[in-house]
Amino acid sequence: MRTLIADIVKHEGKEVELMGWVDVRRDHGKIIFIDLRDRSGIAQIVFAGKEMYAACDKLRPEWVVKISGKVAKRPASMVNPNLPTGEYEVQATALEVFTEAQTPPIDVTSDGREIGEENRMKYRYLDLRRARMQKNLRARSKTLAFVDEYFKKHDFVEVETPILGKSTPEGARDYLVPSRLYPGKFYALPQAPQQYKQLLMVAGLERYFQIARCFRDEDTRGDRQPEFTQIDFEMSFVEREDVMNYLESFIVELVKNVYPEKHITAVPFPRLNHAEAMKKYKSDKPDLRKDKNDANELSLTWIVDFPFYEYDENTKAWDFGHNPFSMPEGGNLPDSEEDLSGVKAMQYDLILNGFEIAGGSIRNHKPELLKKAFELLGYKNNVIMDKFGHMIEAFSYGVPPHGGAAVGFDRLMMLLLNEPNIREVIAFTKTGDGRDLMSNAPSEVDEKQLKELHIKISK
Repeated sequence: MRTLIADIVKHEGKEVELMGWVDVRRDHGKIIFIDLRDRSGIAQIVFAGKEMYAACDKLRPEWVVKISGKVAKRPASMVNPNLPTGEYEVQATALEVFTEAQTPPIDVTSDGREIGEENRMKYRYLDLRRARMQKNLRARSKTLAFVDEYFKKHDFVEVETPILGKSTPEGARDYLVPSRLYPGKFYALPQAPQQYKQLLMVAGLERYFQIARCFRDEDTRGDRQPEFTQIDFEMSFVEREDVMNYLESFIVELVKNVYPEKHITAVPFPRLNHAEAMKKYKSDKPDLRKDKNDANELSLTWIVDFPFYEYDENTKAWDFGHNPFSMPEGGNLPDSEEDLSGVKAMQYDLILNGFEIAGGSIRNHKPELLKKAFELLGYKNNVIMDKFGHMIEAFSYGVPPHGGAAVGFDRLMMLLLNEPNIREVIAFTKTGDGRDLMSNAPSEVDEKQLKELHIKISK
């Protein structure tokens, strides 16, 4: 029966069977030492005697093997204080090679920071073997487990919303999916589950959450990817303070329970209105840490009172400042474009160490007011009804006041794990320019597939 490497400390003097990867091989003449690695840790294996020496003579790093042997205390001079198993070794009695391995094109024993991103992304399945990446993925899993437990404890119902939906103007470019059965028509991948979660409030669910996959066709950067994960939630019969207080309590409990080495600068989180932040810090994502060299300091700040509309100097036109489904402050909108600059949104962003990690709003649950929000930007009634008619009709059947937020999970993990970008906390990720070098995506497709989808490529 297999024993995990971390558990050899419980089996001194006993025979164990270990399985894993050869991490390092050291030949000392008549004795060969290898470090064996599995998901739980690293152990030193000793191959001594003519028979065992010959059996392991060909072993090389990254071969996958099964080793039987007896657990023994290491000599005092050979104890490795840097390993949890460092006081023990396994004296090998049998070896089975599952698979041999070519010399890896990248070093997987370092932390990987010295290796170029292109190579790390191309051989991502090897890159993920390194201890730092294993630690990051396990921390991500542990955090998600806490999220699931915390939200369900507070009576939130987990609901999966569709991936194939309708293209609507929500701030970023949609990823479009052509329909084979309906030529010339397209689905869109969700930028966020915004409309669905509001419709769940219409449905009477009252408290919803999910770990949602989202897609936005926008330029990538260190804290952004074409596809990402967010902790998405919505609540009925709430005011702004209710949602903000819930999200704040969640963050505090997450840090306390999963990242106790971190310390939050101030609780309750301080608040700044948008105009104040822009005037004082020239940013709506100010980094208010007292000591920016303290890796464990978490400075969280609320930004509130965002402009509902913003004027774009490039297009010389007004557009939504953030979420078009937000409730305007006071529950009213002006009657003309000339008065748009003073409208505030019931919106709130949560900033951590200079990064926006969450954002949300109290939603506009009034059908006529929702239509008016778009009409003030010049949207015609037929366009509004084409894009959002299902929402407006749903609201006509009785909708509770509601609000919610979404936490950028990848960005949060990046900050909690002190990584420089979100690519370090995502298993299979895109490069900075949106490519998957491992599978060579995006890629061309054959003519038959295009014909089925009624698509022609214009060259």
